[in-house]
Amino acid sequence: MSELDPRTTPARADLAAAHLRGKVKADRFAEGVVHHVVEVSAPVRHAPAPDAPLDSEVLHGEEVMIYETSDEGWCWGQIERDGYVGYLPTNALKRGATGATHRIAALRTFVFPASDIKTPPIASLSFASRVKIVRNEKEFGVTNDGGFIPAIHLTPLAALAPDFVATARRFLGVPYLWGGRSSLGFDCSGLVQLSLQAAGVECPRDSDMQAKQGVEVPFSGDLKVVARGDLICWKGHIGLVAEGGRLLHANAFHMAVAEEPLAEAIARIKRSGSDVIAVRRLAKT
Repeated sequence: MSELDPRTTPARADLAAAHLRGKVKADRFAEGVVHHVVEVSAPVRHAPAPDAPLDSEVLHGEEVMIYETSDEGWCWGQIERDGYVGYLPTNALKRGATGATHRIAALRTFVFPASDIKTPPIASLSFASRVKIVRNEKEFGVTNDGGFIPAIHLTPLAALAPDFVATARRFLGVPYLWGGRSSLGFDCSGLVQLSLQAAGVECPRDSDMQAKQGVEVPFSGDLKVVARGDLICWKGHIGLVAEGGRLLHANAFHMAVAEEPLAEAIARIKRSGSDVIAVRRLAKT
């Protein structure tokens, strides 16, 4: 039996998902219950504590399969879209599927209590957040829970933004945040994942997982073989190739999403002790 990745396997010594019975050892097994995020976002933490490392984020309207809810205010489960496993605050979730019809296409938008932009907003949502729109009123889409979102900031859930490089470039200047995957803060793999997902390309969460996407482009340092849209992979880091031999990436050197000459980035990262380990080319969407 091949070893299962703990990041994407809902199994602990004391509890595992029922579908893993016979594949893992656990004291007990549980059927999952679908929940969705009702807050602006929900942190996915490595342990059930507010100061535990942030492994990822789930955006408003995204769904999580929950296997355990504790009395201390934490849930343990698996993100439906990318399979990541972790602990989330219970008060950020609601039982049931979202039934989303639209997603947020703006980098960030406000949710108003009425069809009037002069009313104080009740929430703000990040790019790619999911909402259920039940009707239109004036220039707003009205959500199933009575929020009003500018229609210009909405796009149907099925609509794609196929140019994922252009999508990533929209986030230039967004601060670097370990574990982040929203327009408030990204880590390197969060930026790649969200940009690809907007293009309809399902993508795992971490950089080492993403380094297995697409097909390998043999690379020995010659930048002529690298094309726009390729993934450039280092150990623990990943970025997207933009036109003109440039690199788009969320990184701790700039502490932001930045665009810079690829050759300069490769040289700088090499000086810190890391070489490019892979170049991956994705299928056209």
